[in-house]
Amino acid sequence: MAMAYHAETSSDDELCFLTAIDLRERYRRRELSPVEVTEAILRRIDRLNPHLVAFITVTVDVALAQARAAEQAYASGGNPGMLAGVPISIKDLTPTKGIRTTRGSLLYQDWVPDEDPPFVERVYDAGAVLLGKTNTPEFGWKADSGNRIVGPTYNPWQLGKTAGGSSGGAAAAVAAGLGPLAQGSDGGGSIRIPSSFCGIFGHKPSFGLIPQYPPSAFGDLSHLGPMTRSVRDAALFLDATAGGHPRDRLSWSSGVDYLASIDGEVAGLRIAWSPDLGYATPDPVVREATEQAARRFEELGCHVDEISPPLDQPDDVWWKLWTSANAAIHMEDFERVRGKLDPGRLSLIEFGRQLTGPEVALQQIRRNAYYIGMQRFMERYDLLLTPTLAITAFVAGDNGPADIAGKPMANPGDWTPYCAPFNLTGQPAATVPCGFDKGGLPIGLQIVGRWHDDTTVLRAAAAFEAIAPWSQHRPTPHKTTAELSTSSDRPAR
Repeated sequence: MAMAYHAETSSDDELCFLTAIDLRERYRRRELSPVEVTEAILRRIDRLNPHLVAFITVTVDVALAQARAAEQAYASGGNPGMLAGVPISIKDLTPTKGIRTTRGSLLYQDWVPDEDPPFVERVYDAGAVLLGKTNTPEFGWKADSGNRIVGPTYNPWQLGKTAGGSSGGAAAAVAAGLGPLAQGSDGGGSIRIPSSFCGIFGHKPSFGLIPQYPPSAFGDLSHLGPMTRSVRDAALFLDATAGGHPRDRLSWSSGVDYLASIDGEVAGLRIAWSPDLGYATPDPVVREATEQAARRFEELGCHVDEISPPLDQPDDVWWKLWTSANAAIHMEDFERVRGKLDPGRLSLIEFGRQLTGPEVALQQIRRNAYYIGMQRFMERYDLLLTPTLAITAFVAGDNGPADIAGKPMANPGDWTPYCAPFNLTGQPAATVPCGFDKGGLPIGLQIVGRWHDDTTVLRAAAAFEAIAPWSQHRPTPHKTTAELSTSSDRPAR
């Protein structure tokens, strides 16, 4: 890609790791310009994206034009939009008018949509700067972001490892300083998995809080949400994009100013800490790090009980809903397109095609029962804490790990047991960085809230960030995997 700006400078690193909140304040004080920041981040993308494969498409001309418009808005002394001049990336499952949207699939590798969904309209109306479209597996089907168009996204903390999926490009971009804001989507962990693997904050909002159009093939499993380096940036993201829209019949408005409410009191919250949800097998290193993090909420004046919801693992419910939805996407063209489908997704589709209508309907009945059971459990607690994942990042390009602590992994749910349950219930769930394994790979703690209570989740995450900050740790993705394995700047926590 041809760049219209000068070579990367030594000051770019600091510019590229400023939060969205910091950028807005410095723009308002005329200490920085949106064009200056956008050019710095584009230079960094030019240097690092060949190593990370975070972006499928970089929108240089769009970004610079939007940055110039934001700069004029600040110079005029008026009231710039909520995200004016703030760089953002959009996952390549989300359509963008006039900008290639591949959906990670050979079937869409040259698709250019002719309309923007409400989410994108709101991002533009708020004055944000679109850096480009981030990598994702085909139709977001798995928890690694590899596809047959550009391959996998690599983890900025160790380039041989996966950034996770399906919003892996978004997570890698944010972690590596390629924009402070990224949009992800989450149908079974696809915001929380890569955010945990890459050591950033990721929030799966309550279902429908951010409108989704075109409707997801995965129905009310799928949530749109923010992936950021700070909790406050995620709250800002929600303030700019949340709220009901007529094109999404299931969307709703909370009326909450999330950024304004984030500093509220957390002392006195009743918190359930469950290391295994009653059935999971986390890696011992993950369990230790997340338990230490959960216990830190006691320092904040919260009451923490170790207890699991008295519910069976709902993985079979989620799996049959997920596979049947994948099969439905290709119900009319399967034989014609099967040669262009990801082989791993092909087997998933074939499984889904064998399910009967009554069997899929039964899963909705079981899902409703699980939802009611979880709501009754949450009547006793304001929050539920769990590990975000059972492991740290595995090898890039794989569909999942072979084992955890010697235990074979037969199904995807074996290593992501904590994520899909809250897609089934629609509850808000976030992941916060809480440590690293011995190889320097991040570990995440999941914070789950009550139905429609995103405010308490964000408030608790911000309180944890204040006593256990993570932004001082930055990956060095320009290094080779071998260099990273012996690096003296590996984080220790």
